[in-house]
Amino acid sequence: MGSLGSSDGEKRLPVESVNTEAACALLASEQYGYVDVRMWEDFDRGHVAGARNVPYYLSVNPHGKERNLDFVDQVAALHSTHDRLIVGCRSGVRSRLATADLVAAGFTKVKNLEGGYLSLPKSVSYKQQAALANLH
Repeated sequence: MGSLGSSDGEKRLPVESVNTEAACALLASEQYGYVDVRMWEDFDRGHVAGARNVPYYLSVNPHGKERNLDFVDQVAALHSTHDRLIVGCRSGVRSRLATADLVAAGFTKVKNLEGGYLSLPKSVSYKQQAALANLH
């Protein structure tokens, strides 16, 4: 578990992270939901089955990143602060920031996916779940 704070000197908040094998086990238990914080076009290219897409950034360009100022409210419209959630992005950096924001807003059972969506296809558990899903 690490800490992450904002750049303006706010209190540092603990962010719990899970590796891909643990994330796959939690998702397979159906006790955890998955919040994908990538932008819509990335989500549309592929995502975890059952994932809900709430982008943390609205745009990324050479001039910077435009944060989704409604991110926490949008997640709160989909999930209770007591829901069990895994938060993922492409590589794990953005989801770590998003998880910190959710913890700061009172979400109590959120975990960051280490390595993000890119790490999932390398996971044995994810490959097994995908193979099973294709059998149905």
